[in-house]
Amino acid sequence: MMNVIACIDGSSLSEYVTTASVWAARQMGAPLILLHSLEKEPVRTDDDLSGSIGLGSREHLLDELIALDEKRAKLAFEHGQLILENAKDFAQKAGAKQLELLQRHGDLVDNLLHLEEETRLIVVGRLGSHHTMDAHTIGSHIERVARTSKRPILISVGKFKSPNNFMIAYDGREAADNAITRIAQSPLLIGLPCHLVMAGEDTTERRHKLDGAKQLLEEEGFDVTASIIPGKIYSTLTQYRDENEIELMAMGAYGHSRLRQFFVGSNTSKMIIESHIPLLILR
Repeated sequence: MMNVIACIDGSSLSEYVTTASVWAARQMGAPLILLHSLEKEPVRTDDDLSGSIGLGSREHLLDELIALDEKRAKLAFEHGQLILENAKDFAQKAGAKQLELLQRHGDLVDNLLHLEEETRLIVVGRLGSHHTMDAHTIGSHIERVARTSKRPILISVGKFKSPNNFMIAYDGREAADNAITRIAQSPLLIGLPCHLVMAGEDTTERRHKLDGAKQLLEEEGFDVTASIIPGKIYSTLTQYRDENEIELMAMGAYGHSRLRQFFVGSNTSKMIIESHIPLLILR
């Protein structure tokens, strides 16, 4: 069974992530898994204490540190269980039917990759538990998940409501074409008006690409408004989004290598950081 997986960490966005995941699971007719990863936080200790204290005292201190580490692990597990139970109650009130709780040790990205074959969609919050709601950044896992996972990622950026329309940021490249194909084949956004937008020069080649993408979506039942708008990518897309009251944006992720991103930046990351609506990221 292919599942929707919601990444729950107890942060201020957890309820919004849960709401978004319940909506997505209902749209896709898929079971929902609430996932919490127990990521071990490093504790700074001196590896060699023999130079400052005696051997017996050193061994006693190391025993104390081991016991403390075990206690931390137990408390983290119990805390994670409470986080998941709270999310479960919230999800059920939001209408979740097929629901499973899953707590795993280890890195979140590694856990998601391990579950990938059973995953249809990943839902995450833009900010993690160590950020405030108004932080002008993205959580540390977002880019790693987007670069490594083959599954679509729905990013919640604030209070989630079921969207009444959506916009696809399209540039005619391979990542964008893959995004169009996956959206066309998925029930997630079916029935919602679609705005298909290219930023930049209106050439014959780009118009041909846009028309092909529009046709593919229309063949799957989407009502599509397609536009090529002169201007820089980020400013053009955000202006169109605001003027047309777009409620969800979809885009292909990270079309450039890390080296190229270092020099020219990433429109994907910038859109995630600045967006005030949910984003659907596809590779």
